[in-house]
Amino acid sequence: AKERSQLHPALIGANGGALSEQEKIKLAEGMLRGLGLIDRFARIILLAGHGTSTTNNPHRAGLDCGACAGQTGEVSARVAAALLNESAVRLGLAGKGIHISRDTRFIAALHDTTTDQMSLLDVPTTGVDPVILKAVTQALEQAGELTRLERLVTLDKQVDQQSAARHVIHRGRDWSQVRPEWGLAGNGAFIAAPRWRTRGLDLHGRAFLHDYDWRKDPDFGVLTLIMTAPLVVASWINLQYYGSTVDNERLGCGNKVLHNVVGGLVGVLEGNSGDLRIGLSLQSLHNGETWRHEPLRLNAFIEAPTDALDRIIQDHPMLRQLVDNHWLNLCQIDEEGSVKRRFANGDWREE
Repeated sequence: AKERSQLHPALIGANGGALSEQEKIKLAEGMLRGLGLIDRFARIILLAGHGTSTTNNPHRAGLDCGACAGQTGEVSARVAAALLNESAVRLGLAGKGIHISRDTRFIAALHDTTTDQMSLLDVPTTGVDPVILKAVTQALEQAGELTRLERLVTLDKQVDQQSAARHVIHRGRDWSQVRPEWGLAGNGAFIAAPRWRTRGLDLHGRAFLHDYDWRKDPDFGVLTLIMTAPLVVASWINLQYYGSTVDNERLGCGNKVLHNVVGGLVGVLEGNSGDLRIGLSLQSLHNGETWRHEPLRLNAFIEAPTDALDRIIQDHPMLRQLVDNHWLNLCQIDEEGSVKRRFANGDWREE
């Protein structure tokens, strides 16, 4: 707890100085609008990052947050929560039409994807209803138990409910463990649509989800951000898994058991010589009997008008290259929730 309190982030700008009040308000507004969280605020709102807990694992960054440069999402979550709990920031947001209840508290959290435990960080000492906080904590514990059992079936079929928590902690601490978790193996889709479209569906952990309602985005600024940031990052992740699966010898890094770490954490060799290896190891993709990752190029399903999608693609060369060269497949979800149009060769085609 002492170490964590010393890590409490400061809101520092690119020039090294503290952010001004107006800069904070602008940052907070962009954050909330990007999340689609502009009304109906709950009493407690969790802003959760994710990370892994493994020992003696030179590939740990591949299990941490890709959008956080291979680190955990702890700092990002803590900065966001601290910003949104500031009274001056909330007052400024009200002037922009975003009214956060005085009783609402944002709490940073970190999801450990190895153990499926959720840690609450920097819980405010005032203004948090203890009854609601207890209910949230119990719900997170229950969700963790269910998720652990679901994931462990794919890692070790011999684990029972009573020993699941102990087993996942041991996997992360075991120096000889080549597969503490599956990471993002199996990823294949990106969905940007109102959350109710997918709520209740079992997507088998294969889809990146983004809650987005284009009707609340009149200038499509949020859609632009989604398609040029999280969609591109999801494509990078997908292509890393794709390449490592279809050609592990050249685009992956081979057998993790044979790896030797070079220069601290500069990279790994397979054996004691040769080139530094790139990509993912076989153990991150294959369970010893069959492939755990199916090499599919990312399928992006976005609920928005096609003219808005066209404009964003044309305005951003990197995104246009990914789409035009079929490194990702872009499909439109229409107002009825059907997927009938796919972008191909510069135009929309009926499926």
